Amino acid sequence: MLNCGRTDLVKQAVSLLGPDGINTMSEQGMTPLMYACVRGDEAMVQMLLDAGADLNVEVVSTPHKYPSVHPETRHWTALTFAVLHGHIPVVQLLLDAGAKVEGSVEHGEENYSETPLQLAAAVGNFELVSLLLERGADPLIGTMYRNGISTTPQGDMNSFSQAAAHGHRNVFRKLLAQPEKEKSDILSLEEILAEGTDLAETAPPPLCASRNSKAKLRALREAMYHSAEHGYVDVTIDIRSIGVPWTLHTWLESLRIAFQQHRRPLIQCLLKEFKTIQEEEYTEELITQGLPLMFEILKASKNEVISQQLCVIFTHCYGPYPIPKLTEIKRKQTSRLDPHFLNNKEMSDVTFLVEGRPFYAHKVLLFTASPRFKALLSSKPTSDSTCIEIGYVKYPIFQLVMQYLYYGGPESLLIKNNEIMELLSAAKFFQLEALQRHCEIICAKSINTDNCVDIYNHAKFLGVTELSAYCEGYFLKNMMVLIENEAFKQLLYDKNGEGTGQDVLQDLQRTLAIRIQSIHLSSSKGSIV
Repeated sequence: MLNCGRTDLVKQAVSLLGPDGINTMSEQGMTPLMYACVRGDEAMVQMLLDAGADLNVEVVSTPHKYPSVHPETRHWTALTFAVLHGHIPVVQLLLDAGAKVEGSVEHGEENYSETPLQLAAAVGNFELVSLLLERGADPLIGTMYRNGISTTPQGDMNSFSQAAAHGHRNVFRKLLAQPEKEKSDILSLEEILAEGTDLAETAPPPLCASRNSKAKLRALREAMYHSAEHGYVDVTIDIRSIGVPWTLHTWLESLRIAFQQHRRPLIQCLLKEFKTIQEEEYTEELITQGLPLMFEILKASKNEVISQQLCVIFTHCYGPYPIPKLTEIKRKQTSRLDPHFLNNKEMSDVTFLVEGRPFYAHKVLLFTASPRFKALLSSKPTSDSTCIEIGYVKYPIFQLVMQYLYYGGPESLLIKNNEIMELLSAAKFFQLEALQRHCEIICAKSINTDNCVDIYNHAKFLGVTELSAYCEGYFLKNMMVLIENEAFKQLLYDKNGEGTGQDVLQDLQRTLAIRIQSIHLSSSKGSIV
């Protein structure tokens, strides 16, 4: 009778059921007052209140007695139902009658159900949020165990988080403007954050003024996470603007949304903020999510400011440590001859024809020098006058190769600057690893902003991975300067440029990922130095 909504039957029902019958629960664990609040029936609510209905009775959480109770409504009160359905006059009526503004929550106890304010914030009902705040609702109360709107890996889902997660900026600002429930001599969070706090500063604001202010900062951090996670980047920026520090995750999610929405000014703003993120935040997410996103932006962006900002970030992430050095390969030759026999026709048993000029050598030395020389000698019939034509190496370069072999090392070599690339090619072709590495080290020592692209292209063409990686490290460490270099820009944006056949941005991303892993994530941080 009481649940049917007919006010004319209320008195009769009360007389039949007795004084406690007015709070009789249905199989759903709901009282007549709760059903009236769901319908927004103000007249019925008033009549039930006059008849002695309990304002603060909760939906029970005992499924064996009330099997039809919906899990999300456990511990809800009549006020909770009225707020959920947006019936403002009924909410006003219940509050005026003494309903608990926090629903079933008791101060100092864990909360396992949404408060009325949480629900009003989630749906973005500004008028209801204002009314509940006016009546003393606490926006810092969070739900310990999610059985309702959403889940949160970060902590309590409080009213700030609810508003932020659903993108209700006006509601969020209203919650933020709510004064602290503390003594008047304690600063509000906004006042604390305003003291010396700037977006460009990395130092956290002084948040030890009160226990409540610390709780509010935690709530704002939580809200910042949820706004970023759900794509409401404007809310995230609002929170950041009052001094709440970035986490790597919230920054990355905000950057991703700004990029997807093609919001160039916002991208620039976010990239400028990267350095405010503490290096302790440089987790695996920076490698797996952050670098691919930032390199994608660099690849797609035609804006010089954004490109320069990304270069600053890449150089910052690469760190101040030196580029890992290339080391000489110490390898003794199994056979050696006195340097006197170098290009000496006497007693030579093999002649190389290089650019039409003969070069005299000895099989006993070359046969064990490298697989390439062994293959060249084996392909010719055995005779006293074996002649092998070399058509892909210049005579002075071939002479340096032979000098290296006869002297047993690179110490005696006098290599001109214009010969080093060709000698590297020859060492690679003849499979002389120690000579090749010596040439790589010379290139690494002589690298500068003018020749770095040429060295890199040559190294990629030859497949010299160690020198290529060194060049990539040089690019990353000096990217702020190199981004103004036309040759470097062509290298970045032309996948097939200069014959490399490689996606240079992808190579740079991989090298930077390895660097970050070594500096920030490995068990022996900084071991690359």
